[in-house]
Amino acid sequence: MVHGDLLWLHFNLTDSRALQWLAQAELHAPEQGRALLLSKDTYQQLHSAADSVYGVISDLLRDIDEVTEETGYLRFLMTERFLISGRHHALCAVDATRRSLEGGRRVDGVAALLETIIENVADTMDNVADRIAVALDEIEEQVLSGNSKDMLARLGRLRRTCVRLHRQLSGLRIVFHRLEHKGVDGLKPALQLRAGKLAQRLDGLDHRVVEMRERSRLLQEELHLQVEEQGNDSLRVLSVLTALLLPPTLITGVFGMNTKGLPFTDNENAFLWAALLLVLSSASAYLVMKRIGLIR
Repeated sequence: MVHGDLLWLHFNLTDSRALQWLAQAELHAPEQGRALLLSKDTYQQLHSAADSVYGVISDLLRDIDEVTEETGYLRFLMTERFLISGRHHALCAVDATRRSLEGGRRVDGVAALLETIIENVADTMDNVADRIAVALDEIEEQVLSGNSKDMLARLGRLRRTCVRLHRQLSGLRIVFHRLEHKGVDGLKPALQLRAGKLAQRLDGLDHRVVEMRERSRLLQEELHLQVEEQGNDSLRVLSVLTALLLPPTLITGVFGMNTKGLPFTDNENAFLWAALLLVLSSASAYLVMKRIGLIR
């Protein structure tokens, strides 16, 4: 893509033709930059030389027109006149930047172009964070109302997304804080990124994601407590039923013994007396448990 005096070349690194061109082209940049473009490194990094900046940053993958929660990596090499970037999977920020440039947005230089890509990375993650916040609000309402059935799995997915976002943002923050600490005065003016501004934006977004991660953890703990309480209630009911049925079971066992001298053997109303004993034994067990506080 040509934008004013700037040239932006973006490659699909799964295409062997792109890899061949990048390996042979005269880029007039450090060989480390070319090697990074062709590498498969999956950690975020940023390197600077007097006439170039190159590195790897993370972004969210794009599925047609939808943002996914999977992580991809953008590799780039930047000089005064051009930006070369590459990816193995479709990325959201790159597509958003391309659309904005095609829509008429102007950038002052190659550094501003890279800043735009990074801002779009932050915007994409911010939108995902908005969706997570709405989902957490809904879950919290259901937890407080006691209608939290099947919420643990959904909450687990949201927490996992928060962890992934934090991992990406943490890496980006470190990269730009290092650049800010190192300073950009040694770079040519066209390559001087506003590292402090980018780091500040990423700091705020990461702080928000960490808060949501902590919130999801607390909601998970609350849900686990509710599940435990429901399990304890069920166990209490089962224990009471067992205690109530134990005396009748014992009496039934006694009358079932095939021995002489059993009570009511010659009584015509023996069944009624036995049934009465069963009821009285259960009632006695109930009164005892109620007296000692096992039944409220």
